Amino acid sequence: MAKIVGCITTTHVPSIGGAIAKNLQHDPYWSPFFDGFTPVHAWLKKVKPDVAVVIYNDHGLNFFLDKMPTFAVGAAAQYRHADEGWGIPIVPPFKGDLDLSWQIINTLVEKEFDIVTCQEMLVDHAFTIPMSLLYPGGESPPLRTVPICVNTVQFPIPSARRCYKLGEAIGSAIESWDSDARVVVLGTGGLSHQLDGERAGFMNKPFDLQFIDSLISQPDWATQYSSTELVELVGSQGVELLNWLAARATMSGKVRKVHSNYHIPISNTASGLMAIEPAH
Repeated sequence: MAKIVGCITTTHVPSIGGAIAKNLQHDPYWSPFFDGFTPVHAWLKKVKPDVAVVIYNDHGLNFFLDKMPTFAVGAAAQYRHADEGWGIPIVPPFKGDLDLSWQIINTLVEKEFDIVTCQEMLVDHAFTIPMSLLYPGGESPPLRTVPICVNTVQFPIPSARRCYKLGEAIGSAIESWDSDARVVVLGTGGLSHQLDGERAGFMNKPFDLQFIDSLISQPDWATQYSSTELVELVGSQGVELLNWLAARATMSGKVRKVHSNYHIPISNTASGLMAIEPAH
């Protein structure tokens, strides 16, 4: 059976793509952020995943406000990046893994998740920037991918508890997949931030740090909050932490923290990074 070698959760702010394009990784403003990935690069070289399941939220590239699925799973042989208007360079296409995509889709439907299956799918910065951060250099990452979108954009959004159950179901699908592949699960977005309205610029560092810590010892901690409570705590865009929660829930049993990093400011966003692996 396939094996989940670990989980990585990370920010996906568009300005990161601009910083990469301008080679600003060692700039004083950016270096505390980019330097946080060095231990994760070393870890990825050690565990050598074959496939990345990427849980993120689409920003209008596939779905807009008139058609917004709660959950969508990619089932394509290839995923292309397209211009979203941020001015960041278009990266090469990503290879898909059709076998794992359908394994996840069939499992989710069996477990009564009503999903949208996408046999054609574009990927936006919430997918491409984390991949560029984890595999720097501008070339296609040496692994296959399965994109999974969660609606964190337009209410009603799924509850934290529902996203946690989604992650558990994805983890079950991976672990029952008849393959010797090594799988890493990514959850991208957040942490606390709000880009508009009266609370534009809002961040909540104490909550962010408590949430990060909870992913190790009490991963379902955030499920105590309703969707509106989470917006109050982390901002209208900070609810992207639902992607982190779903990714963490794919791993059953005890886990060990490989590395974490938390940095403010990154484009009015509290940026976070965590890598975890099964505890041996």
